[in-house]
Amino acid sequence: MDFYSVVNNRRTIRDFKDEPIDRDTIYRIIEAGMKAPTNDHMRDWHFIVIDDKANMKQLIKKIPKKVSAKRVDFIMKSWRLNDECQQNMYKDAIPKQYQMLLNASCIVIPLFKQKKNLLQPKDLSALNGFASIWCCIENIFLAAAAEEYACALRIPLGDENEYVKSVLNFPDDYEMPCYIAIGKPADDAVYSIQKDYSIEDRIHINCW
Repeated sequence: MDFYSVVNNRRTIRDFKDEPIDRDTIYRIIEAGMKAPTNDHMRDWHFIVIDDKANMKQLIKKIPKKVSAKRVDFIMKSWRLNDECQQNMYKDAIPKQYQMLLNASCIVIPLFKQKKNLLQPKDLSALNGFASIWCCIENIFLAAAAEEYACALRIPLGDENEYVKSVLNFPDDYEMPCYIAIGKPADDAVYSIQKDYSIEDRIHINCW
């Protein structure tokens, strides 16, 4: 698959087949992540791969197993999500947070070293490590697409981050930006329609 085919075929999927992923494939996917640019050139990233179902259940214990339609509606109203395309995506995404992680072939926890308080940065440069890990995560998503796998991510909420740290025992100076679910798309997987845009409207030459 050429690069632009990979980019065009990448989709967030939250419905996975019950299939394992072999270690060589997951290593290739994560190695592609390691090729991403970094703020300090050190690539001080680590990845915890969880592919045992019992361990996966323990890891996601803090995530609600079910979210009612009423709760989804309340969340979308509180977030002021008025766009229909955006609403349809969240209607699919919010109730599937637990199942998409449990049903994935594996969960990857990316970790980056953060020396200062991430939530109280003094300036933008204090967020360089956080910005870099997202370049890495995008490479992982694209590599998974090239391997004909799909990904979904969840940003940890509330005390999930501290709970995951206690389960996986990673060092205190490392931060977890998200959970990444990787797996083969189910035959009936939902593909959210992406927001339409005109590239001519988004590109400004020399000034806005």
